Amino acid sequence: EGKGKRRNPLHDFRKTGELMLIKINKTLEVKTKLLNTTEQCAKRCSRNKGLSFTCKAFAYDRVTKRCHWLSFNSLTNGVRKKQDHAFDLYEKKDYVRNCIIGKGADYKGTISVTKSGIQCQAWNSMIPHEH
Repeated sequence: EGKGKRRNPLHDFRKTGELMLIKINKTLEVKTKLLNTTEQCAKRCSRNKGLSFTCKAFAYDRVTKRCHWLSFNSLTNGVRKKQDHAFDLYEKKDYVRNCIIGKGADYKGTISVTKSGIQCQAWNSMIPHEH
């Protein structure tokens, strides 16, 4: 990254156009605010600034310029996808990708079984294998 060049905060998100997430589970949290750009929404989500929860995604209403920060994503139980032409959904890649990079210390995905169906060993366990 060159001097004076800023990294685009949207780089950490996967965009799905014309989609909104609806929470069925009432314990899931959402916060909204008027913001002019998706970059501003992404920056606040990445930093969890002003949020009482870990932001996993945000939906941007292009019509009202309103950002909806979400404590959940499309893989969360108790969430329904809804086609909506006003919204674009941005999900943090760390929470929706199902791959492990390096030793997997930063993995936040949902896979917990091997390809053959065996339950994965917990990261904090040394049984049955040492790390």
